[in-house]
Amino acid sequence: MCGITGFFNQANAGPNAKQAIAAMHNRGINGCGLASGEKVVYAKSPDKLKEIEGEKVLGHLLHNVVGEVRQPIRGKGWLSANCEIYNWKALAKKHKVKAKNDTELVLKLLEKDNAKLPDVLDELDGVWAFAHWSKDRVVLSRDLFGVKPLWYSLEKGLSFASEKKALKAAGCIKIEELDPRHVLLFDLEKNNAKFIERKFISINKSSGSFEENKEEFAALLEKAVEKRIPKQEFGLLFSAGIDSLLLALLFKKMDLKFKCFFGYVEGIGKPKDLKFVKKAAKDFGLRLETVSIKMDRIPKLLEKAVPLIESSNPVKVAVALPFLLALGKAKEKGIKVIFSGLGADELFCGYSKFRESNNLALDSLDLLLQMHENDLYRDDVVAMNNNLELRLPFLDPKIAEFALSLEDKFKLTEKQNKIILREAAKDLGSGKEYAERKKTAAQYGSNFDKAIGKLAKKEKAKGKADFLKRFATAKNLKLACLFSGGKDSCLALWIMQRQNYDVNCLVSIIPKNPDSFMYHQPKQELLELHSKTLGIPLLVRKTMGEKEKELLDLKEALKDAKKEFGIQGVVTGALYSDYQRQRVQKICLSLGLKMFSPLWHKKQLAELHELVDNNFVFIMSKIAGLGLDKEWLGKAIGKKEIVELQNLNEKIGLNVAGEGGEYESFVLDGPNFGKKIVLKKVEKRMENEFTGSLKIKSAELQPKN
Repeated sequence: MCGITGFFNQANAGPNAKQAIAAMHNRGINGCGLASGEKVVYAKSPDKLKEIEGEKVLGHLLHNVVGEVRQPIRGKGWLSANCEIYNWKALAKKHKVKAKNDTELVLKLLEKDNAKLPDVLDELDGVWAFAHWSKDRVVLSRDLFGVKPLWYSLEKGLSFASEKKALKAAGCIKIEELDPRHVLLFDLEKNNAKFIERKFISINKSSGSFEENKEEFAALLEKAVEKRIPKQEFGLLFSAGIDSLLLALLFKKMDLKFKCFFGYVEGIGKPKDLKFVKKAAKDFGLRLETVSIKMDRIPKLLEKAVPLIESSNPVKVAVALPFLLALGKAKEKGIKVIFSGLGADELFCGYSKFRESNNLALDSLDLLLQMHENDLYRDDVVAMNNNLELRLPFLDPKIAEFALSLEDKFKLTEKQNKIILREAAKDLGSGKEYAERKKTAAQYGSNFDKAIGKLAKKEKAKGKADFLKRFATAKNLKLACLFSGGKDSCLALWIMQRQNYDVNCLVSIIPKNPDSFMYHQPKQELLELHSKTLGIPLLVRKTMGEKEKELLDLKEALKDAKKEFGIQGVVTGALYSDYQRQRVQKICLSLGLKMFSPLWHKKQLAELHELVDNNFVFIMSKIAGLGLDKEWLGKAIGKKEIVELQNLNEKIGLNVAGEGGEYESFVLDGPNFGKKIVLKKVEKRMENEFTGSLKIKSAELQPKN
């Protein structure tokens, strides 16, 4: 689509806006503009754009699919928008306003007498990121899923842009992504910001038979596709998996003109998806364009991709690479709009971790809330770098609400996932072979994950994450880690560090209540040892540990961490506890923070092996489970102990990672520890045969051997 930017209450607003536009010029190759007060300047390219004076400047980059409307546009105020509003004509008729396009419609709705936020936004059906500047305030908003990106900084007045790198180019340091469920209101007179929270998708359990629900889904998907179809030929990212195949078959049914695109690595074995992509194209009469890359060219591609997506996260990078190749080919073929099946896995339980879920709808909802961080920004910047507009029919709000409310058995069984999608594909003529094909993630089906692994080994890197760091120009987001000193929080912290995230503070909540629903009871002096050996500042808050009230203490602690350390997200060591994870998620959403749970639904035995294999040394500090006696207290957990725990699991159902409260742990050493923790004086206290704790009376840091 387009790019937007703005700098307000700043002496160098004009030069900064021009710098930001230049830094993300690929978002709009059809023109750009700047507005300040009554003045506006337009140009075909950033290098031709004239300087504009003023302390308040709004900017825009234009990517036109049909027609050309220069922005910022003027009403009572100014609007700069990156939007595709599907119901704009219906809204213009409803509100009796004259509008030439969706951008003008948004402007007029915002400037209507008695217009209220977020009511105006709730009427919009589409995807957007916009800035509306009236006399005394600026409003920033984006669609609920966050399909269209928007970053901001409140360091010096207000600065914002579609891409984070644009704000960095303009000299901003404390940069945050606007939470899609928040509207930012900046008061130009008071020079401060406040946020309005918007409601997200609701979960209302549906009724009806499978056939009735399948028919409803098919109708919803067709409508979601229909309103997103451009007037000219378009593209489809195609792997022959159920998501992209379903879209291809629907496009064929609707007699639409489109091409399929697939990118892969050659020379290291045949990619899993290539065979199916070619066969599906032949079987269903699809026009297919494939593009490949050799191993020796991948480092050059990484030099482009990692700074482009602003992340060295191995999964993000490995997904971005085939996407980047395919979209480059689409651009070459004159395509301006490309479709993707993104969102189907989150909504219809496509990931293997759903099999460990206690609540499919809530886990789907959590993934949707994180998609702007996990997937959407990456895909948007890759698409816009190729001057392509990305369209995502599965992320239509009506489909999302339908999926979250659908009975579990219509989405997932022991044998199959995404059941309703697969049956809908059969109705469109897919046949059993394609409809029931097992999912292969993009990074595996294209060979890019395998290629990165081989390159990492060749370069003698510690792993893929360590190898990809070499292509990063900066660390990823600043994060706080909810830290107890136990194995889960220590492992989660290390995983995020390896993925090049800047974990710059530890947040520990110490409850007075030993039966706290949320927290362990670590001693502060022990947490301080962890802080020293990890080289990460510690922020400790005390709580009475009363149910629900203790969450307010966590919220205040995270507020302090955001203010003091500039954190943008929170790491948790949650494995299976819906109670804890959902409450932390709610707090993060209210504070505009992202939540990362890298261990979520990891198999418990796999977690223990990952800890031991990566040289974490940890002991049981508390036991409360049948089969665990005094001898387990203070015992370091190694391969032998894991086997014993596994035997107890088979005999009496013991949770090997202590997820049922059977034990708590304390970490003495790890791969990211500068020194090891040595216990000098301890005491074992038993309440009964299977319940007790290890009281650590003194401990110190010592050099590693």
